[in-house]
Amino acid sequence: MTGQRVGPDEEQADPAASPSPAAHFAPPLLPARLIRRYKRFLADVVLDASGETITAHCPNPGSMLGLDAPGSAVFLSHSSSPRRKLAHTLELVEADGTLVGLNTGLANSIAEAAVAAGMIAELAQLGSARREVAYGRRSRVDLLYEGGGRRTFVEVKSVTLSRYAGLAEFPDCVTARGARHLGDLAECVEAGHRAVMLYLVQRGDCDRFALAADLDPLYAAAFADARRRGVEAFAIRCDISADAIVPSGPIPILSEP
Repeated sequence: MTGQRVGPDEEQADPAASPSPAAHFAPPLLPARLIRRYKRFLADVVLDASGETITAHCPNPGSMLGLDAPGSAVFLSHSSSPRRKLAHTLELVEADGTLVGLNTGLANSIAEAAVAAGMIAELAQLGSARREVAYGRRSRVDLLYEGGGRRTFVEVKSVTLSRYAGLAEFPDCVTARGARHLGDLAECVEAGHRAVMLYLVQRGDCDRFALAADLDPLYAAAFADARRRGVEAFAIRCDISADAIVPSGPIPILSEP
């Protein structure tokens, strides 16, 4: 999920080490094997090249359901910044035969690139976006567009869960904060603005999206209420390699899995 505040074990992003808005990884990511993910923001891994065991920053506050099996192939970025407590960041994991993007901090840039490329026809011609603009109840919108004659508020959620072949699901755990964002978006519509919920599927093996209502029924109810109140919703899938994460186009949102 995007927009999460930095936790006690989470590191601030290092601009010098972060991929570009198109999410190209440079220098190349380092292959490793996952030992365990713990305390939400930490992961112990064994580097393929040296066999060394290290602790890496895990930039994903969700449950990572289905993505944290010991022995899974993972890929790490590296930073030489002296400000970093942990030099390595967990970027990708291999699950179900595909690579999955774990870094929720990249989602806004990837989503913005997808909008700019015209992948969502309904969001074309919006111009450039401002990020992390305060709105609603103690929230900051991920992307705010002010072209097209009115404000368009866009919340972006990073999606990594897939329990059924070809189906991406959100959320992977209870998210009261995510439900609050849906209410904030609905209030934006009622104030005369446009509001969009954009699900960014950071895996390339899914061609449709649905809510995981069994994992968080309150979020599913908040989504249905927001849609009734005029909030738009879209889902975008990505093509992922050890070199880049690239948005590839929209996928349908199903009312039922």
